[in-house]
This record gives sequence, C-alpha cells and structure tokens, in this order.
Amino acid sequence: MELRSVRGNDHARHLALLLLLACAFAGGIAPATASGAGGRWELLQRSIGVSAMHMQLLHNDRVIIFDRTDFGRSNLSLPGGRCRVNPRERVLPAGDCTAHSAEYDVAANVARPLFVFTDTWCSSGTVAPDGSLVQTGGWNDGYRCARTMPVCGGGDRSCDWSEKQDALTANRWYATNQILPDGRAFIIGGRRQFSYEFYPKADPSDTSVVQMPFLMQTRDPEENNLYPFVHLSIDGNLFIFTNNRAILLDYKRNKVVRTYPVLAGGDPRNYPSSGSSVLLPLSPNPTEAEVLVCGGAPSGSYNSTKGGARIFVPALTTCGRIKITDASPAWVIETMPSPRVMGDMILLPNGAEVAIINGAADGTAGWEAASTPNYAPVIYRPNHSPGDRFEEQAATGVPRLYHSSVVLLRDGRLLVGGSNPHIYYNFSDVRYPTELSLEAFSPEYLDPSNDLLRPRILSPSPTGAAASVTYGAKLALKFSVPASARRRRRRGGAGAGSGSGGLEEVSVTMVAPSFTTHSLAMNQRLLFLEVAKTAAVRGLAGTYYVSATMPATAVLAPPGYYMVFVVNGHVPSEGIWVHIQ
Repeated sequence: MELRSVRGNDHARHLALLLLLACAFAGGIAPATASGAGGRWELLQRSIGVSAMHMQLLHNDRVIIFDRTDFGRSNLSLPGGRCRVNPRERVLPAGDCTAHSAEYDVAANVARPLFVFTDTWCSSGTVAPDGSLVQTGGWNDGYRCARTMPVCGGGDRSCDWSEKQDALTANRWYATNQILPDGRAFIIGGRRQFSYEFYPKADPSDTSVVQMPFLMQTRDPEENNLYPFVHLSIDGNLFIFTNNRAILLDYKRNKVVRTYPVLAGGDPRNYPSSGSSVLLPLSPNPTEAEVLVCGGAPSGSYNSTKGGARIFVPALTTCGRIKITDASPAWVIETMPSPRVMGDMILLPNGAEVAIINGAADGTAGWEAASTPNYAPVIYRPNHSPGDRFEEQAATGVPRLYHSSVVLLRDGRLLVGGSNPHIYYNFSDVRYPTELSLEAFSPEYLDPSNDLLRPRILSPSPTGAAASVTYGAKLALKFSVPASARRRRRRGGAGAGSGSGGLEEVSVTMVAPSFTTHSLAMNQRLLFLEVAKTAAVRGLAGTYYVSATMPATAVLAPPGYYMVFVVNGHVPSEGIWVHIQ
C-alpha cells in the first residue's frame, strides 16, 4: 500500500525488476557472471585502511583517496606515532592516530597514509594546471578550507597535504568544482548555499560570492540540488543541471544564456537522488556537445527510507540525452537494463563507450538509505542505434553503495573503491559493512582476445615525463600493433597503412582525469584529436606514426594534465601523460 506514491507504469516495471534483482542478490552475494557478460573484475587490495569516498588520479599514476575525518578511527595508522589532535573534531577530539587519506601507487599496488587535518566530508576537487590536486570544502572546520596535494616524487614519503583555512567565502558542503579555461576552479552550490565563487581568488582579500537564484528555484524538501552536474561547453559557458532542470550560464557576466526543458518525468537526478552525468566525447573542432544524465530516484524516495516504514523505492531506469548546443534542444529518453541510483559514469578511453558502475537498484544516497546493490556495470555506446546502446557487464561480488567511487586509470582499467552507508566505520552486525577494498574492472577491450590488436605507444614513452604540448600544436606518436607485425612478417614485409593486417581505423583520444565522489566525476572530459593519415615506419614491422593535433583553445581543453590514447578500432593503448598549457 505504501508504494502507491510511486508514480506511473514505469515505476511498476521498476518494482518488478527490483524483485528479480533482490532474489538474485539475496544474502548480499552477487549473482554468477552471466554467460557472455563483458569485462572482468580483479581484487587489488582487501583493505587500504580508508574507505574511498573521494578519488583523484594524478599524473604520477598515483590515486589520492580520502573519506572524512570524523568517522572515528580508520584501519590505517599514521606513521611515526603521529596523531591528529583537533579540538573541533566531533568524534575523537583528544586525538586520532589513524589516517583518513591515502596515496595509492597503481603500479606497485600499495598505499601509504596521508595526513589531512580538516574535515573533508562530502567535499569537491579540481586538478590545477600544475598537476596538483586542489580540494575544497567539507563539513565542520572544513567548510571553507582549501587543501592542496602535490604530485609526489618516487620515494618522497614526506610529501603530504597542505591546508588553508578560510580560503573560500561561503561554506561549501556538497558543492561541485569545474576547472575553467583560465585554470581557476568554479565552485558552485553546497548545502544551503545558492551561489558560486572562484578559487584561487584573483585578490586574496576578495570575499565576494555570486548569487544564483537557479539553485534556490530547484531546491525541494529533499534538497535534490546538491552536487550540481556541471560541464564546460564548447562555447565557454557552463551547463548546470540540478534536480530535473538545466541552464547554460555565462559565468563571466553572471547571465543565464539558455534554459533547457525539464527532464521528462520530472524526477530528481542530483544528490540525494544521485543519478550521474557526463559530457559525451567531443569530436575534433566540435560544433556540438551532448550531455547524458542517467539514473536517480523518484521524488520522495529519500524521505521514504526514514522512520519506521523504511520503504526503499525502486530507482530510475531512465537516461536523458540532450544536445546542449542545438537551437531547440530536447531530451531524448533511453532505458537502462536495470534501475540504478548512486551509479558512477566514466568515459572510457576508446571514446566509444561510457561505463555506468556502482550504486543500488533502490533507495537513495544517505545513511542506510538503499537496500539492494546493483552489482553489474553497464556499458553505454553513444554512437550505436537507439535500443542497441546498453550492454550489461560481468558483476562484481562487492556491494558498492553510498560513498563509493571510481576513476579511470592510464592502463584503461577502472579503479573502484569505497562504500560506507554508515555514520561511522562499521564492520559487523550490519548488512553492508564498511568497504575498504580496491577492485579493478577491466572492460572488454582489455580482454586477452584483443591483445594482438592493442596498440602500444613507443614514443613519447608511457613511463617517461609528461609530454609538453601547446594549443593547436602537433603531437607525433609512434606506436606498434602486434597483429600487424605478425601479418607483415608472414607477407615478407609487404603492406602498410590503415587496414593493413591488425591495423584498423586509428583514432587518438585525450582524457582529463576526474575527481570522483558521490556519483559525480567532476572535470571529466574526453576529446577526439584530429589525426593525419597513419604511416608505417620503414624497417619496423607493425610500427607506425600518427600525428595528432592538440585542441585549439583552453575552452575545449582547460590547461593541465591529460591522458592520451591511440585507439585501434575500439581497442585503446595504454595512455601517455601530456601537459597542455
């Protein structure tokens, strides 16, 4: 009877599917991988000691991971007997000798503790043009704090966070950061904050914020306008989506230059209803841009999980896709294979696929506010025909619910961690204990059957320093394809160029690593680069040169570090780091 508040036949279908999922997931154990399901999972660490609420890959191939400082003790001790003594700490004011942040070395598969002092709960971040992580906001003494994590050298174990109190003007808890073409961070929203500001400040004495009525207009009783979805459009304006509505903002003039239609159905998509969003890959010299918003929870879902009844309403199955540059933009609705809330959307380096991963099939974000994990990722292929874009992948055995996150690694895997739907670390007497493990999901393009087709970039070296490039410049990439080398050897060295042997259509992609938290991959961006015809290297079987042209302006690619991949058909190489400025 209580489910009558769930509206429409679509939600009835959601409920039926949810019942099937609940049967399959009974006991908290994921179903066996379906026959033919793509991708594979690998457990990297049973425990890094810290739950991965926030993650950011840096260009030293290390991932900065942190949760919040007032969870109580973590399972990772600070080195040398060091303790954090913070009188404003709500749980352990007399001292906490455990770490709430870690640096994970991808190649070595090891983590070391980092020291963060102020509370980072539900904060946001951006990678600055120099490659350092600039991380802002949080709760309690972290509301207005800005923290910087530099790119640490090989054996420097003293490299750590630095923190600056009162760096922001407004309290930023559940805010969103977006890097701008000038390298600053645009910081918008947060709990009871209907404004935006910039960091760093042009003048340290600047205490101004810019009021934004749109954030007040999209607020509802469940505050479904937190962690706004923000994307930098190709005209330099900002696409901003909260609740079920979107605008295009000229942030330089504080002027709304376009208002988009309400997303069909009217259900909320932002925290705590927590769908996810990406700006789809941009073509060379793009003239259009598209945004995809997937998942979320029907109106009222958050409040339904509270009180004695504790009803977990089925999550949404729908995605909305819109060309934000069209003269008359309209949402196109698509349906995922299963309902999902708190899912993360990550652009894959081949530029042809989006991974939708983590989350639940019911409930919302929040403490104990979801009941049924969604264990199986989904791949979305934006260039396929409607009705043929989604494919369910192999399921993990680890529930990834509230406070889970995921980032793309340079080798093409997805690093997945976190899940703590409890106020404190809780490992017993709960259905879904706090999760300290790290897993890697390898999409189908990393299957061994594709090994002979996988390009390998030879120059610039993937293990060397980042290649320095400028806007509009050419980047020469030398790469090999094993299948092509075998075929040429069998033919006595004959054959060259695209389509020869194992060489298919070659493209080059450029990916900005995201700051991922709470189902939002901030600053995520993928661009296809303009490429010249692929040419064979004389005397080296299966080896080629391709010349790629960097984006023309910082509006297309804000300054900083990106991963660049050579893609053979749909199979990407391991990436190299480039620094564009």
